[in-house]
Amino acid sequence: MASMKEIKHRIVNVSSTENIIRAMDLIASTKLNRIRARLEGVRPIYHELRRITTEIGSKEEAKSSVFYAGRDVGSSLYIVITADQGFSGGYNANIAHKALAHMRSKNEKILIVGAKGYEYFTRQRKNIIRRIFDLPDAQVYYGTESIARWVLDLYLSEEVDEVYAAYTLFDNVLRYEPCVEKLLPAPLNPGAAKSGDGRKYEPGLDAFIEHLVFLYMHMALFRAFTEAHTSEQAARMVSMDAAAKNAEEMIEKLTHMYNRKRQAAITQELSEIIGGTNIINKGEPDDS
Repeated sequence: MASMKEIKHRIVNVSSTENIIRAMDLIASTKLNRIRARLEGVRPIYHELRRITTEIGSKEEAKSSVFYAGRDVGSSLYIVITADQGFSGGYNANIAHKALAHMRSKNEKILIVGAKGYEYFTRQRKNIIRRIFDLPDAQVYYGTESIARWVLDLYLSEEVDEVYAAYTLFDNVLRYEPCVEKLLPAPLNPGAAKSGDGRKYEPGLDAFIEHLVFLYMHMALFRAFTEAHTSEQAARMVSMDAAAKNAEEMIEKLTHMYNRKRQAAITQELSEIIGGTNIINKGEPDDS
């Protein structure tokens, strides 16, 4: 059974760990508020660009474009967005499992974002052709612009025939769902209203589509990264909050254990003192 000294040492250690957990919780909460505000700004831009891209795809002359026309799929590119760190519950495992299940029966090529995803897909012996670690939040916009150009170059050179983004979709602090979204070929909706049929595009529709698809890809990736980062911080905040509560419960349990042992030690000491006093009193001569 643990001694009082050992219990006290454990209380100090758990208290120190709790302070670290509280600090991590505060950091995650601060990051969540900042990234969530950015997410609310990028979502409308992405949805409008997707709507325009789909609308253009409903035109007969656009369906022959390399960005809209489907082709026989030889290889598929997956952009899988995970975290560089743990302490976020099942966040990394959930999106990794979702992406792995989707790429079954595919000849996959993977762009992995985040050290945790790289570790997972390396163990699965998957074809990772590029990896990105430690991308700062301040560089996400320009980083996704560079990735969009790289992806389009792969697609136009027919090194890949379709492109998917696997990321975690943020709903609220307690709900975030892993999803896999197809980015290329660009979305088609044959039933979409042809409201723009009378429009003219300069210098031509092909040039307009080329610029539009790049903007769409950039915003789709920027939004996917932002959704993923928001979900990551929410998951980490919830995980740290649960860990802090567990630490509190452990400290309370150890404190009760320490107090019981201290009380037992005091009782034992008093019993020994009283016992010793009785023995001394019995040994003294009776003055009467």
